Amino acid sequence: MNRRRQKKSGMARRGLRSLSLAVALPLTLSLIDIFYFGSSSRYRTLPKPFYFPPLWALHLACLATAFFSGLSAWLVWAEGGFHRQPTALMLYLGQLVLGLGWYPIVFGAGATRVGLVICGALFGVLVGCVRMFRNMNPIAGDLVKPCLAWAVLLALVNVRLVSSH
Repeated sequence: MNRRRQKKSGMARRGLRSLSLAVALPLTLSLIDIFYFGSSSRYRTLPKPFYFPPLWALHLACLATAFFSGLSAWLVWAEGGFHRQPTALMLYLGQLVLGLGWYPIVFGAGATRVGLVICGALFGVLVGCVRMFRNMNPIAGDLVKPCLAWAVLLALVNVRLVSSH
């Protein structure tokens, strides 16, 4: 009985470690992205409608979606989903890269039209993530849905930035 308890304890520690890594990696990358490219004087001075978030809220939403996407990816990985469906891993990595690319392209380089293309691609990849993840773990699919809202919010911000140009 003692040996069984040790085995379960070891599995729980490995699971907790992998969960920590799965969540910490996208969060850390997003924090780095925000730190280097998240300060936009143009966004701060832009006349915005009432439904536009302040820059700090945009950053907070970015971090929340990084957390949700990391958690959902871990749930899929824990079910063995990335091994059974390698496309799911490609979709996850695609949404991670596209999400991380928006800040430097729009706020860093000022390429707002390219940012719109990124938002469209991000939305499409996230739809694919929802569908694939839901097949492997319904909770993982549901956790990606706030990320879809994030992509729409980014597109709205981006449209406003393009029109103010």
